[in-house]
Amino acid sequence: MVRWFQEEIELPAKRRGFHLVTPDILAKLPHLAGIRVGLLHLFLQHTSASLSINENADSDVPLDLESSFSALAPESFPYRHTCEGPDDMPAHVKASLLGASLSIPIREGRLALGTWQGIYLCEHRNHGGRRRLIATIWGE
Repeated sequence: MVRWFQEEIELPAKRRGFHLVTPDILAKLPHLAGIRVGLLHLFLQHTSASLSINENADSDVPLDLESSFSALAPESFPYRHTCEGPDDMPAHVKASLLGASLSIPIREGRLALGTWQGIYLCEHRNHGGRRRLIATIWGE
């Protein structure tokens, strides 16, 4: 029988950067264990942060990602939208590049992530505040 579950997950405020949040998400999804085959869809309800799946083994990866994205969308660019501070418009650009949602397969009650993969909250503001995710599980 196909089942649906949906949870709102609030992640604590993080500084600008790429933050591994796989354990935080899994802790809020007890229904996952009962799914033999299915999908987890994560949707971030913000426009200045994003989600990404990336390497979770080397602590240099999040630092290099942050440096790379800051070079792609620097605060020094002559943006028109500046009313929310110099880090806001670059945050929107970075969020547009990475996106607000992920779909991850579920197999035998676990996320079917690769060996070195983890879910990252990509905080693009200096002080973005708490972030909300809608997690939807579909499966049997």
